[in-house]
Amino acid sequence: MSAIINENRLHSTFKTIDHKINQLNDQKINAFFESLGLLERDDIPKDFLKWENILIVVPDRHVSQELKYYKYTISRISFVTNPYSDGIHIYDLKEWKNVTRNKTQFQIREMMKTSFGGVKKASTEEE
Repeated sequence: MSAIINENRLHSTFKTIDHKINQLNDQKINAFFESLGLLERDDIPKDFLKWENILIVVPDRHVSQELKYYKYTISRISFVTNPYSDGIHIYDLKEWKNVTRNKTQFQIREMMKTSFGGVKKASTEEE
């Protein structure tokens, strides 16, 4: 005899609750991005809530420390620091993993100079 009399009903209830939790988390993400001023920017993809996980690229460790709390209170977001970045950017974490797979730390650092928010430094006349 099964301990759970109506297993299908239980799974259906769980599925409904999980859907509500995901909707609330999406609201958290929107509120967080709005507070950072990301929703008004043209370079931010509008379909970011469709991504399985969101990578937030920050320009330095100070910003990373300020935002660290939200890493634990909002599901589906991760952070990476890119010292070559000119500000906060977002990317699909799946894209990040595909690009960085099988790369050394040095290769990733070099790649970040021009991608994932990295901005190539303007060359000076002295160079």
